[in-house]
Amino acid sequence: MFKKIMAFVLLFISFTTVVSAENHKPIEIFHIEKGVVIQSVPSTDKIQTETKKLINGTTGLSKKFNPIPDQGYMIKVPFERATTIENEWFHDLVDQVVFIFPKDDKPHYLLFNDENTPFFFNFDGNPHHLLKELNFDPASVT
Repeated sequence: MFKKIMAFVLLFISFTTVVSAENHKPIEIFHIEKGVVIQSVPSTDKIQTETKKLINGTTGLSKKFNPIPDQGYMIKVPFERATTIENEWFHDLVDQVVFIFPKDDKPHYLLFNDENTPFFFNFDGNPHHLLKELNFDPASVT
């Protein structure tokens, strides 16, 4: 089961789209149940800032047995430049973060280290500003 979930996550992360005119890599919003990208949004400096604020609110490793839910959505935010993420549990250069929003649980996020090992983290902070910048309302996801 875990291999199936990881293959699903890796497939989502490797999904590529055309780069926008601003040369920012697009942000992809993925519907977990449907298994498809439902929205692609050009990245902005404000989105990059909001993403880093949420990561700076890391409270620890996620201890969930199955960190990828059956329902909800994921948001892949590529960084414009590889960024060093450093906290008590992780220290590595990363080029993207994937926020995971389970339907009935608190959100968390996923990073991969340079050996492609996944790390799931909990965070404090309200993702409202990020979602507003993405013009995405989770309640509208059906």
